[in-house]
Amino acid sequence: MTLRRSLITATILAIQFDIASAIAQTATTSATPASGQRSAAKSRKISGTTVNPAGTHTAATPAVAASYQAPPDAGEAVIVTGTHDSNRHARQSSSPISVITAATLTRSGQLNLADALTRTYASINIQAKGSDTAALTSSIRMRGLNPNQVLVLVDGKRRHVTGNIIQNSGPSFGATGVDLNMLPANMIDHIEVLEDGAAAMYGSDAIAGVVNIITKKTSHGLNVSAQTGANAYNGDGWQYQVNADGGFKLGNDGYMHLSGQVYHTDHFVTKGAKDHRLLGYWPAGANTSGYYTGIVANPLPVPVTSNKIMSTPEETRENLGIDFGKPIGEKVDFYGQITYGHRHAEAIQNYRVPNIAPTIYPSGFSPLETIEENDYAAMLGMKGRDFFGFDWDISTQYGADEDNIGNKNTANPGLLSSRCNNGNVANISTVGCGITPTTVHTQSYRNAQWTNNLDFRRHIDIFHTVPMTLALGGEHRLETYEIVAGEPSSYQVGGTQGYVGIAPQSAGNWSRDIWAAYIDGDFHMLKNWDLDFAGRFEHYTDVGNTQNGKISTRYDITKRVAVRGTISTGFRAPTMAEQHFSTMSVNPTGAAGLLPVSSAAAALLGARPLRPEYSVNASGGLVVEPVDGFHVEADVYQINLRNRIGQGGVTKGLTAINAIQAMGYALPVNDIDPQNVSAYYFANIGSTRTQGLDIKADYTFHLHQYGNLMLTMALDLNRTRLHHAATSGTGASLLNAQTIGYLTTAYPRSKIILNAYYTIANWDFNIRQTRYGETTDMMTYQDWTNGSLTCASGGALRYSNSCFGQFKNTPRWLTDLEIGYRVDRRWHLAVGANNVFNVRPRRLPDILNSGGYTVYDASSSQAPISGGYYYGRVNATF
Repeated sequence: MTLRRSLITATILAIQFDIASAIAQTATTSATPASGQRSAAKSRKISGTTVNPAGTHTAATPAVAASYQAPPDAGEAVIVTGTHDSNRHARQSSSPISVITAATLTRSGQLNLADALTRTYASINIQAKGSDTAALTSSIRMRGLNPNQVLVLVDGKRRHVTGNIIQNSGPSFGATGVDLNMLPANMIDHIEVLEDGAAAMYGSDAIAGVVNIITKKTSHGLNVSAQTGANAYNGDGWQYQVNADGGFKLGNDGYMHLSGQVYHTDHFVTKGAKDHRLLGYWPAGANTSGYYTGIVANPLPVPVTSNKIMSTPEETRENLGIDFGKPIGEKVDFYGQITYGHRHAEAIQNYRVPNIAPTIYPSGFSPLETIEENDYAAMLGMKGRDFFGFDWDISTQYGADEDNIGNKNTANPGLLSSRCNNGNVANISTVGCGITPTTVHTQSYRNAQWTNNLDFRRHIDIFHTVPMTLALGGEHRLETYEIVAGEPSSYQVGGTQGYVGIAPQSAGNWSRDIWAAYIDGDFHMLKNWDLDFAGRFEHYTDVGNTQNGKISTRYDITKRVAVRGTISTGFRAPTMAEQHFSTMSVNPTGAAGLLPVSSAAAALLGARPLRPEYSVNASGGLVVEPVDGFHVEADVYQINLRNRIGQGGVTKGLTAINAIQAMGYALPVNDIDPQNVSAYYFANIGSTRTQGLDIKADYTFHLHQYGNLMLTMALDLNRTRLHHAATSGTGASLLNAQTIGYLTTAYPRSKIILNAYYTIANWDFNIRQTRYGETTDMMTYQDWTNGSLTCASGGALRYSNSCFGQFKNTPRWLTDLEIGYRVDRRWHLAVGANNVFNVRPRRLPDILNSGGYTVYDASSSQAPISGGYYYGRVNATF
C-alpha cells in the first residue's frame, strides 16, 4: 500500500469518527508542535533534571516555588527515541513523540508505573482485571493492540519481558510484555513515547509504538517521598509506598545514582457480588450444578458474599536501580545500569463451597494464587567520539524474570475421592490417596534475554549542502524460556482447586538467537524539510529472516505550521511462550485447557505451526502553533496486521475434553458441566486493521501575580476491524464472535484526558478529567440462563460457543484531584483523590454474570473496577 493511499484511508476514517463523543484529558505534555527552527543548543529543566543537547542529565538546583514559576515545557526536551540525531527536540520530531515527565507521573496519584501511564496518556490502557496468574503481572496496551506489540526500552536499550504469560481468554491473551512495575518509579527522569511503528529502528515488537524510559543520572542530591491511601468508599485496598533516590560522584568526573522503592497494597474487593450457589433460589431453567444452598441437605449458613474473586491482589514489592558512568579517556565514557525487583503477590480465586473438601474446609474455602517473582537486569557499555568521525556505543545487557507460582488455602479433591487410583490412567496418583496438601508449588517460569549492541553515528554535510545523520549498527540477542512443572499433587487426579499445576508434559526449556543489522539516513534536504530512511535485517534461528523499512518526513511550512508522515513495515516473531506454553485452569463449574500449538492434542483441534506477524504502519499529521505557546498536533494512523497471533480454535464439550485428556490432564473431581469445558491454542487467527486519530494540545497562561495555569488535552480515537479470519486445519473458523470482540471492541472507542495544573505562591492544584469511550464484549451465557433456550446455530444457549450476549460498557467520566503545598525549598505535601466520585464500570446482567460473582466485564480496558482512591504524599529534596 502506498503512503498516499494509507493516509487517505486514515483521513477518511478520522472524519467518520464521532469527535463529539470524546474531548478531554492528559497530564501528559504534548510533545511535537511546529517550529523545527528552534536552537538545538537550548536546554530545559525536566522534573528537577536538566536535559542538555547531548542527552545527558545533570541535577537542577532545588528552588523555592515562586508565584510566577512556569511549569516545565517537555516539548523542548532533547529526545533520543525515534531518531538517531543527537540534537532533535520533541517538537521537531518527524513522528509523534510525547515526553512524560516524572512530575506528571507523580501527579497521577498512582503508585504503579503502568497505572500512572494509563492515567496520563490517552493511547495507553490496561485490562480491567487479569484472570488467574494474569492478575499478578501488569501489562499495558497501546492503540488497542496486544501488550506483545509494544516495545519497551530503558535508556534506549531493549528491556526483557516477564515470564508470567497471560494464559486466559481475553484481549491480552498470550502477552508476556514488560512488567513496568518492576522498575523503581523514582528511578525515572522522564518517558518518551513514540506513537508509530518502529520495527526498522528497534526490531520486533515495535508495532503499536515504543515506550522509552529515561533514568536519572545525577551525581548528587537526595530525594525522598512517601505516599499512602485507600479506597475510602470500601474501606479497603490500603496502599503505601516509600521511595528514595540520590547520587554521588565517582572520582571527580563520574556519577552513581541509586534508587530504591518499597510498595505494598492490600486486597480491594468489589462489594455487592452475590454467589448464585449460596442464594438458595434461582430462576427457572438455571443450571444448579455445583450449587450449595437449596441443593445440599442441611447446608451451613454461608454468607452470599463469600466469593471475592472480583478483587485486586495483595502485593509487596521491593525495587532497586543503580545507574553509573565515568569517563575513562578523553573520548571514551564507561557506563552501566543494574535493576532488581522482587514481588510477592496473592490473588483471591473463586470461593469453593463446603462440600468440595469438607474434611479440610467444612465452611468452604477461597484458594489464593501466589507469586514469588525476581526480576533483574545488568548492563555494561562504553561510548566514544571521533572513531573515524563516528560516535560509537557498544553494550551488553542480561536480564531475566523468574516467577514461582503457588496455590495456597487450596485442596486437591481428586486425592480425597473414591476415584483416586481407580485404574483410569488419568486418575492415578503417585503421591497416595486420602490426603491432600493445602499449599502447593504449581509451576515456575523464566524468561531471559542477553542483548549485545554496537552502534555508530556520524553527522555528514553532503556536498556542504545537505546535512545528514548516518547511523548503522548491529545487534545479537539470545532469548531463553523455561517452564518447570509443579508438584505432582498440584496437577494429578484433576489438580488443586483455584489453579491446576503444570504437568511434566507441558514443561521444557527453549532458546533462540536473533541477529540484526540496521542502517538509517536522516537527511535535512532543505532548511525546512527533513527526510529519514531506515532499514533493518533480522535473522531468527527458529522462524527465519525478515527485512523491514521505514520512511519518515516532515516539512515546516512556516515556523508555526508543519506537516509530517511515516510509512513503515514491521515483523513480530511468535514468542517462545506463544509457541510452547500450555496449562489447565478450572472454576467451580467448568474448566479450560490451553494446548501447545505444536502438540498432538492441539492437532486434534486443527492447530498449525505459528507463523510471524507482519505489519504495515502509516501515519500523517499536522503540527501547529497558532500563537506563541499554544501547541497543537493531530495525527491519523493505520496499522495493518497480517497473521495476527491470538486465541484460536476454541472448542467446547466432548471434543475439548478429549483434547485435554490427550495432553495427559484429568478433569477435576468437581461439579463440572461438560458443555462448560473448553480447549484452545495459539494460532495465526487472521488479519486486522487498526485506524485512529490522536490529538494533543497544551497552553500555559502566565497570570503574573495570580500564578500560572497549564492546560493540556489529549484525545485518542481508535477502531480495530477484522479484515480476514483464518481457518484451522479442519476447515473450521479459528475465531468466533467472542474472540473477534476481544480483538476489535474490548478497547475503548475513544479516550480523552483534560488536565489543568495551576500554581500560585507555594500552592499547586491539579485536576484531571478522563473520559473512557464505549467498549463492547460478546459474553458467554452463564448459569442463570434458561436451559431450554437454544442457539440459532444449534445447541443450548447456555455456555454456547457460537451464540453470545452483547454487553456494552457505556462511556465513563473519571475526575482526579490533587492539592499540594510547598512548605519550604525541601518539603512538599500533597493530598489527592483519584476517581473522586467512585465511578465504576457498568454491571453485568445475571445471565451473563458467571456464578453471580463476576459483576464486571474483566476483559474491558475501560474504567478500573477499584473505584475511588484517596491518598496523601510527602516529598523531600536535599
